Amino acid sequence: MPHTIHPVAAVLGVIVHESRVLLVRRSNPPDAGFWGFPGGKIEAGETIEQAALREVNEETGLRVIYQSTDVPLEAFDYNAAGELRYHYLLIPVVCAWQGGEPIAASDVFEARWFDAAALLSGDFSFSKDVVELAIKQINPAHA
Repeated sequence: MPHTIHPVAAVLGVIVHESRVLLVRRSNPPDAGFWGFPGGKIEAGETIEQAALREVNEETGLRVIYQSTDVPLEAFDYNAAGELRYHYLLIPVVCAWQGGEPIAASDVFEARWFDAAALLSGDFSFSKDVVELAIKQINPAHA
């Protein structure tokens, strides 16, 4: 009997500070090596807000506060044969920086701030939809 794939709810912590957005370079699949927002799965009994604050702190050491949620995104991960492995429902959670310097902690190689020029430079490999969402938060007039 084939394995049934169910969508998995996860959060993306979108943190903007001084016109820069925080991104992490992932160490684990499905986006290992790519830059994206800190985040992860929502645990049973956890609210979206709680999950975002926990994931940001676990992955970067930063202290943040919840501001709002954005429109959810979907991400699909396929194996080499083209078979679906994972289906994620990603909920962007906009947070305000409260303190700390970003460090690479759980599940990440690097954590750093990006300005709009770096996001648009083409010098980095980003996960799907990251640049658009980051630019939207850095410069809402271009949304």
